[in-house]
Amino acid sequence: MKTRWKIAIGIGVSAVSVAALVFGLEAADRAFPPPLDKAGIVSAEVLDANGELLRAFATPEGRWRLKTDVADVDPQFLRMLVAYEDQRFYDHHGVDPMALGRAFLQLVSHGRIVSGGSTLSMQVARLIEPRSERSVTAKLLQIVRAIQIERRLSKEQILDLYLTHAPYGGNLEGVRAASLAYFGKEPRHLTVAQAALLVALPQLPERRRPDRNLASAEAARRRVLDRAAVAAAVGEGEAERAALVPVPAKRRQLPAYAAHLAEAALRKQPGVIQHHTTLRRDIQQGLEIVADEASKRLGPKVSVAMVMADAHTGEIVGEVGSANYFDSSRSGWIDMTRVLRSPGSTLKPFIYGLAFEEGYVAQETIIEDRPADFYGYRPRNFDMTYQGDVSVREALQLSLNVPAVRLLDAVGPTRLLVRFRRAEVKPVLPPNEAPGLAIGLGGVGITLKDLVQLYAGLANRGKPMRIGDGIQDQPGPIESEPLMEPVAAWNITDILSDIIAPAGSKQLGIAYKTGTSYGNRDAWSVGYDGAHVLGVWVGRPDNGAVPGLAGYVSAAPILFEGFAKSGVAIAPFPPPPMGAVRISATELPISQRRFSVTAAGLLSASTREPAPQIVYPPEGARVDLGARNGASAPMPLALKLQGGRAPFRWLANGKPLPDLSRRRTNQWIPDGAGYSTLTVIDAAGRAASVRIFVE
Repeated sequence: MKTRWKIAIGIGVSAVSVAALVFGLEAADRAFPPPLDKAGIVSAEVLDANGELLRAFATPEGRWRLKTDVADVDPQFLRMLVAYEDQRFYDHHGVDPMALGRAFLQLVSHGRIVSGGSTLSMQVARLIEPRSERSVTAKLLQIVRAIQIERRLSKEQILDLYLTHAPYGGNLEGVRAASLAYFGKEPRHLTVAQAALLVALPQLPERRRPDRNLASAEAARRRVLDRAAVAAAVGEGEAERAALVPVPAKRRQLPAYAAHLAEAALRKQPGVIQHHTTLRRDIQQGLEIVADEASKRLGPKVSVAMVMADAHTGEIVGEVGSANYFDSSRSGWIDMTRVLRSPGSTLKPFIYGLAFEEGYVAQETIIEDRPADFYGYRPRNFDMTYQGDVSVREALQLSLNVPAVRLLDAVGPTRLLVRFRRAEVKPVLPPNEAPGLAIGLGGVGITLKDLVQLYAGLANRGKPMRIGDGIQDQPGPIESEPLMEPVAAWNITDILSDIIAPAGSKQLGIAYKTGTSYGNRDAWSVGYDGAHVLGVWVGRPDNGAVPGLAGYVSAAPILFEGFAKSGVAIAPFPPPPMGAVRISATELPISQRRFSVTAAGLLSASTREPAPQIVYPPEGARVDLGARNGASAPMPLALKLQGGRAPFRWLANGKPLPDLSRRRTNQWIPDGAGYSTLTVIDAAGRAASVRIFVE
């Protein structure tokens, strides 16, 4: 009986002892956890729309440590890594007793370490908590940390830490940084030779750096390929073939694109590891090369800025703030895509678009290019000459100043600015000045980004589009009335797409416009095809004058080169919208054959009759004609006017109705639902317009 009690007491004491030991270990584990939070310190990254690296920033201690997950790495590399470093990785709990025993026996028999017994978990423990000394105490702590890590993380998470922190020489840490530095690519698809080198380097990263110790790197890779387990992992004959591939002897620079956007990302989203943008790296790379080369041709202190956007989504796919971010002589740190500058003649297409929409002119309407005085404002052409009578089409293509001011005087500067606000663009007027005719020739401040946003509306057939890079602005459609009617936008595109390419440039099939600010301080060129808009600014960031600087000779060649080297395929323009047609001069109504102004700058008119006024439909009316109910054709809309001198010409969205009429009533059948502008012009050239919504 006494024996039984002794056994029972012994078992009880043992159980209590074991429980105390377990409790003690658990308490120690909680009191001294592994520094996993420190392991989360990695390089901030700025990525393009496809997840490709645009730019990375070193960690506070100056390391290139790019966050890497198992999914980021070629599966074959992972198989080779486990086969070489830790064959029982998926079976042990942080420590491999067989490997430790083998290492100990080799140490006793050889008097030195032949092969280490460290598991990948132990290596992760050493990487996240490095110690300079190599001692038994350090190794024991490493073992304890490995067990702690295994209790907290899955095998895949442990591999993620190794892939992120493994040393590769110098300030390179992690497989992604090493793959980009030595192979110039992400590690998603590695050859056997590349994978073997990345497996070999972390054991002695400084001694085996291929850019400094090529022979040592080659020998280390050979040892990896010679390991039987590795050979089995890669397949028969692959290791032998990989051994014949040269080891790269040079370290490349990590991707470093979109410097201004990258800096903005860090300011706007501090603490974020990965910043996602709408840029595309191939396009960004091409535009940066073009900007850098162009600035060197243009001379000292001159910089170049470029913005390319998708006209249908608003996504900015390329954004160059300056020719060289680090060039202090050109103030390269200033992002010139967002600095207010004078736009020169680049706003003229929108003046002409309003004139087309209002029915004041057609493409073949004759307009005067002669000296004129508009309430004391006397615009002159860039070359100080005048062309006399020209067509509206020629006036816009030649960027003549006087015709543009004549049309702006007719449509009104305030109305032009209202249209810009529909596209969420607000040009800045000089202090204490009201909107005036100087707007048409660049008398406002506007950024390159906003100018491209305006042209995106043109390329999008008048539908305004917000452009954005995903960091500073979010792209997307703007829910507002159109920037201009589709037919008016088509007329502008039809004219601009026929402008001859600048000297030395290949005709690309794009529509484009140039501009030069007063005093040769800014040169601009904005162009678009059926899918993309590209804007170019050239000038000095300090606003200094540049002799000979002009939009056509300085910025336009960069525009064409930018389209060519961006890699985007030139997309054809969409087919003309309903009602879009180029009418010959002989077929124009009398009132549209010539645009004339009085000395006061107003449309000429007879004083015998009152000006025409549309009385039905009234301005802003919503008219239900069954256009949205699936009817085969909408009902006709009655048109009524008062005043004016017959005959009358009616226009719907810029398209003339079939016949002149001497009656003050007419009918119009709309093409479909939506906003429409109705205009009537009498025999004296006076016009009236209303804007309605057809349902």
